[in-house]
Amino acid sequence: MSTPTTRASFPGAGGLRETGKLFALGLDVAAQSFRRPFQVREFVQQCWFIASVTILPTALVSIPFGAVIALQLGSLTRQLGAQSFTGAASVLAVIQQASPIVTALMVAGAGGSAICADLGARTIREEIAAMEVLGVSPIQRLVVPRVLAAMLVAVLLNGMVSVVGVLGGYFFNVIMQGGTPGAYLASFAALAQLPDLWISEFKALIFGFIAAIVAAYRGLNPAGGPKGVGDAVNQSVVITFLLLFAVNFVLTALYLQLVPPKGM
Repeated sequence: MSTPTTRASFPGAGGLRETGKLFALGLDVAAQSFRRPFQVREFVQQCWFIASVTILPTALVSIPFGAVIALQLGSLTRQLGAQSFTGAASVLAVIQQASPIVTALMVAGAGGSAICADLGARTIREEIAAMEVLGVSPIQRLVVPRVLAAMLVAVLLNGMVSVVGVLGGYFFNVIMQGGTPGAYLASFAALAQLPDLWISEFKALIFGFIAAIVAAYRGLNPAGGPKGVGDAVNQSVVITFLLLFAVNFVLTALYLQLVPPKGM
């Protein structure tokens, strides 16, 4: 009886314990990803489902994101007398920051919540416990295909958001603010480099992994009853958003330190 009291005697013990379990699940998923047989059918179904619920909202959100960035930077560069650099600034902002963030938010909000609700419903119906009794690993059978599907869809959506955001920024800068098409493209070609695209895709890959892992963890550990599943879905979305912004800050800081910017 003394052990539970000792474990909970300091503030934050529960949060540290949950964080450790979340990391343990991530490591378990990474190890189980190479275990055979791989659930190809489940993976394809999850890819299709996540893509179907995220493509349209992601495309619709990426247009105003690109437009707002282009309009704001266009106004700022006009005040500074550097209108020719609007294209480079807006495109790099969309590709490096806005695109992976928008993709992650949509994957976590639509795909991650669905993953959490599905696994939570299976847990309260004791399907997960039945699989463990039969010797079937729920991590390898259910979680791994969903995590890999979220990662793949996030990478593909990130490319789509980059294209849509850049085209939207080009339209609003050239058409609405009277920018020069040649200067918009020339400045982007002069300052952009290939690692800018790689860091964007890498961010999307990591964000998709985080969103799926958090959703799976909360789905496998809901409180009792259907209300607990609903609370787990809300918690998974909030936790994912917090982790995404923190990880994005770390990755951006590392990228800016390790990759030198391209000069004119």
